[in-house]
Amino acid sequence: MSANKTELSEYKIQIGTLDLIESKVMSLIAEDPDSADTDYSKAKKKLLEVLKETRVRIGTLLKTDNVSFLIGAGASISAGGVSLANIPKPLEDALLAEAESEKTKSGAPEWIHCFYETATLISGKSYSFDDRQAKCPLADDKETEAICINLEDYLSHLQMWRSGIGSFTDAIKIGRTGSDDLILEKGNLEALIRKVTGCLTDLINLPAAGKESELGVHRKFIKKILTRPLNLRRANLFTLNYDTLIEQGADAEGAVLVDGFVGNMKRVFRPESYDLDFYFPAQTTEGRVHRFDRALHLYKLHGSITWHRTDQGWENPYGLYATFFNQQCKDDDVLIYPSPLKYGQALGLPYSELFRRFGNAVVQPQSVLFTIGYGFGDEHVNAIIRQALAIPSFTLIVVDPNPSSDFVKELQKIGDERVWIVSGWDIGTFGNFVKQLLPDLREEEIDAKVMKTFKALAFKETQPEVDDGE
Repeated sequence: MSANKTELSEYKIQIGTLDLIESKVMSLIAEDPDSADTDYSKAKKKLLEVLKETRVRIGTLLKTDNVSFLIGAGASISAGGVSLANIPKPLEDALLAEAESEKTKSGAPEWIHCFYETATLISGKSYSFDDRQAKCPLADDKETEAICINLEDYLSHLQMWRSGIGSFTDAIKIGRTGSDDLILEKGNLEALIRKVTGCLTDLINLPAAGKESELGVHRKFIKKILTRPLNLRRANLFTLNYDTLIEQGADAEGAVLVDGFVGNMKRVFRPESYDLDFYFPAQTTEGRVHRFDRALHLYKLHGSITWHRTDQGWENPYGLYATFFNQQCKDDDVLIYPSPLKYGQALGLPYSELFRRFGNAVVQPQSVLFTIGYGFGDEHVNAIIRQALAIPSFTLIVVDPNPSSDFVKELQKIGDERVWIVSGWDIGTFGNFVKQLLPDLREEEIDAKVMKTFKALAFKETQPEVDDGE
């Protein structure tokens, strides 16, 4: 495949069974990329037209009354977020650094040996503390591969073994083929779980060093959403991420986020605050008020690195408060870590209230849901989206550079016209979607007015002058 054709193949917009790029752009390219009949300049020009047309159509969807966004981990990768497909190298580096700080004359702490022994058992490959420590820092080592275990699967095994120990024993024995049994002590397992989740929390304090400029994409995202007409409901931002990139982007744009917390000295969780709105005071004798145009609703479905537990009381019925991220305050974090426990945790407070509002938002008439950076790996989230698809007026836009989940593949087979799938690395990432396809509605309105005036003047100039006697 030629370079030009490869470039064009990085764009894919599927609406129902129709692939806009394939039908309108790739059809202009001959089967033989090197053929004289192939005019890439014409194909690229057509691509720009299709993107503009799509941007206009997305702008129309943004003007519907109920618009929601579901933001997943993919939206944070460019700012230094880590993928959980493997055990991230930065996470392993952090564990090694912790182990080094806890070293005594008798050697490294037992939990770090437990980490590599369990990684070896699950992956089927050999990992050891001494070998990996010699290659530290692993993040700068291009040749050493990350430990090939999905982090969620790894935590799932740790939690399962910890549950298997129960309250009456201190260890669990796991048989290994061709080797001695592995003995996992309760204290070591608990310490390892704390270390892994704690180091993961540190890694999601974004943007990472050197990635500060990537916050600009989140700023642009917030800015464009705020251009929706004021007579519509506030846009809903649902996120599965623990980081604060959305909050930082909103702060930089001077936007107010209604996030369920109220208070000045100590912000406590009060979900009824989602039902409030902001207006300017009356400035005329008629008593009319003006709606504040820079506010959005934010729901952090899996918690946040800035949320913490405290005692429940009259002033704080949910026992939950929000503050700045504090690396020394991890034991009371309110996070749903990637593990099988997250499905049960989502049923408890405050998550159940947030998921209830998510479900309620997407089943409203004429609702639109954009999923960006979400891989459809959480069944408790998929169930709500599946329920919304039963509503005839619901529209789903999936933005993913390389959709591979069974959920999305099934949607592609069905060919429902209410489902859009935007993929390819040039438009399917969070940053490229915001830059290329998410419209600024105010700019679109100005462009439309300019074009209308230009066409009217051009039409007038082309008309022949007519004498009064004719």
